[in-house]
Amino acid sequence: MTMKGEVTLPVADGLYYEELGSPTGAPLIFSAGLGGSGSYWRANIDQTDQSLDFTEAHRVLLYDHRGTGRSNRALPPQVSVMDMADDMLAVMDATDVAKANLVGHAAGAAAALSLAIRHPDRVQTLILVNGWSRADPHFLRCFDARLALLRDSGPRAYLRAQPLFLYPPDWSSDHAERLAIEDEVHLTHFAGADVYEKRIAALAAFDVDDRLGDISVPTLVITAADDMLVPPKCGRHLAAHIPGAQLREMRWGGHACNVTDPETFNRIVLDFLRS
Repeated sequence: MTMKGEVTLPVADGLYYEELGSPTGAPLIFSAGLGGSGSYWRANIDQTDQSLDFTEAHRVLLYDHRGTGRSNRALPPQVSVMDMADDMLAVMDATDVAKANLVGHAAGAAAALSLAIRHPDRVQTLILVNGWSRADPHFLRCFDARLALLRDSGPRAYLRAQPLFLYPPDWSSDHAERLAIEDEVHLTHFAGADVYEKRIAALAAFDVDDRLGDISVPTLVITAADDMLVPPKCGRHLAAHIPGAQLREMRWGGHACNVTDPETFNRIVLDFLRS
């Protein structure tokens, strides 16, 4: 991944991570969704507008989830969201971060939510993007369909269908060439069917709905009104049940709204952090 700023390429407990921005800035950790790669946040980090630049005032940490990207591909027989939260904590420990602002998208939001419940002393603020507190029937159906494609038709069919769940139709149409290139890159670095089976099973089993009232850190919930994968009502539920949480709903952008509209996304997150 090529991004502006000084980049280190270490590994913490088998987890690949990168550090950018101000070494003395407030720690800001980005955690990706099902795909797990830190490069998912490229559009948000590579901002030329200083007012939208996370690296100006923050010590930014990106990492690849265990089993994905450049991290250790070996996973135990069963994986839980608690394990994903522990991995985030491992990155914090390896970089001497006592307390961090967490930005999590989907699976990353579940991991950040789990971390905030179990270790509130390690979380400065919590930013949950298209996340949930327990499995929703709609996204379980979507996951079942994606796994069926992977099992029956293979990785290429799985990756070919992925944009249908992530992006608005107009955006996919306008970026068809880019998506075709990304398909080949993702195929080359595909984590394997076993990894996705285990990660999806962990997300399906995740349920902290009865613990939302225990969250004591400032929280921002971001949803996209046209999210095809995770119903926006899941985010609204989070905001309604986490004490003091703020809710911002992007009118457009799909499940990967931070990719399709990075300017609006960055502005929402930075306004929250600056407040």
